[in-house]
Amino acid sequence: MAKLKRIGVIFSAKLFGILMAIAGMIAGVLYSVGGFLYELFTGTLNSGTILAFGALIGMPLIFAATGVIGGAIFAPIYNLIARKTGGIQADLELAE
Repeated sequence: MAKLKRIGVIFSAKLFGILMAIAGMIAGVLYSVGGFLYELFTGTLNSGTILAFGALIGMPLIFAATGVIGGAIFAPIYNLIARKTGGIQADLELAE
C-alpha cells in the first residue's frame, strides 16, 4: 500500500493550469460557436461576434490563471492535511 504524503506546489500549479486551460479552450469554442450561430440566425453580425471569437483566446487564459492559483492554494492545504492524516492510500502495482 503506497501513500501520497506530499504534493509539490509548483507541480500542482502547473498541472491545474494546464487542465484548466484545456477546459477553457473547450468552453471558448462552445461559447464562440454558440454566439456566432445566434447572431447568424438573428441576422445581426456585429461586435458580439468579435467578442465571441475573443473568447477563444480569453477563456483559456482566464481559466489557466485560475487553475494556477487554485493549484498553488490546493497543494499546501493537502500537504497540511496529509501530515495530520497520513495522506491518500493507493494500491499500486509496478509495471514489469
